[in-house]
Amino acid sequence: MMKLAPILPCYNSHSFSFLPRSFSNTKSTTLPRAEMSSSSSWAVEMEKAASSPSLPPFPDKRVVLGCGAVSVDYLATVASFPQPDDKIRSLSLKVADDAQGRNVLMELQADGVDASHIVVAKEGNSPFTYIIVDNQTKTRTCIHTPGYPPMLPEDLTKTSLFSALENANLVYFDGRLHETALVVAEEASQRKIPILIDAERKREGLDDLLNLATFVVCSKRFPQAWTTASSTPAALVSMLLRLPNLKFVIVTLGEEGSIMLERSVNDASEKEETDVESLLESLKQNIDASATTPMCISSKSLRISADGIGAVSGRLFLGTAEVIPPSELVDTTGAGDAFIGAVLYGICAGMSPEKMLPFAAQVAAAGCRALGARSGLPWRADPRLAPFWS
Repeated sequence: MMKLAPILPCYNSHSFSFLPRSFSNTKSTTLPRAEMSSSSSWAVEMEKAASSPSLPPFPDKRVVLGCGAVSVDYLATVASFPQPDDKIRSLSLKVADDAQGRNVLMELQADGVDASHIVVAKEGNSPFTYIIVDNQTKTRTCIHTPGYPPMLPEDLTKTSLFSALENANLVYFDGRLHETALVVAEEASQRKIPILIDAERKREGLDDLLNLATFVVCSKRFPQAWTTASSTPAALVSMLLRLPNLKFVIVTLGEEGSIMLERSVNDASEKEETDVESLLESLKQNIDASATTPMCISSKSLRISADGIGAVSGRLFLGTAEVIPPSELVDTTGAGDAFIGAVLYGICAGMSPEKMLPFAAQVAAAGCRALGARSGLPWRADPRLAPFWS
């Protein structure tokens, strides 16, 4: 059974009252200034998945520690987004524990992870987000209210931190509350545990985390915003040059798929440089425009350059997204989180990029077929994931 080490949430909450009803039957163990819980319902599903003869065994290195946000979402679907000063009625309302960091790790659960989490108990306000899902455009608009007081490094005892990292094979950060996250990241780095950073947008202290990153998954706008490069492909080259510990960087592009730049193990400095823009265009020429399922096109190991930035030895990958029929598209909330969760699983399972990117796209697309970030997540035994287990 895959085991997930405790999540270290970036926001404090004064109680579990915001958790959905499905989390009510949880076991708990008291820790210093902290409370650990896990959902037994996930374990039941995992046992079913593990008993299936068609599924491969769980990965050997499968303990993932996550440091991220804990909050509550109020998801209201509307016929169309309101104009200023309008008054409209919602078509449906869903209240869910759908924080970014938790979403990512819940996707790992759906793929066979037994999850638990630590919540530091303090009096204060829990963070929450109002999400308006527009049925007409199939988009969502989020209004987030941070929690208070924030989690501070002194809230995390060394005993809790060392215990959480003891068997961890991979650590995930969503970039929230950098001071506390950096304490965890520095300890993980000293233990030579790989680190994946979710770079959604520029945040205070994010640079310190990125300097320790082994893997980075970015939102569409982040690479150029962080590097000031003229294009996304050039920005990926810049990121690998600026972050020497980085093994790969992925930028998610929504319905346009994803781009991944992987640093080569073997130096290709003797090879002629290939412009990253031209290389990406050549990969696009190999996409099957009639395909509706995710696919990945990859380059050979090359010396990949960006004008005015420099060159790295690596491979470029172009991943496509699943084409979701309009009648099946419900809500894109959490699609990026689902993608990252699948990437984490792919790393644990030792998937090649050619398999990992389509796998992550498939999982993200499944989540878009239900309201909220988690309702549509596929279990490991889901038939839609069967091609990735062969």
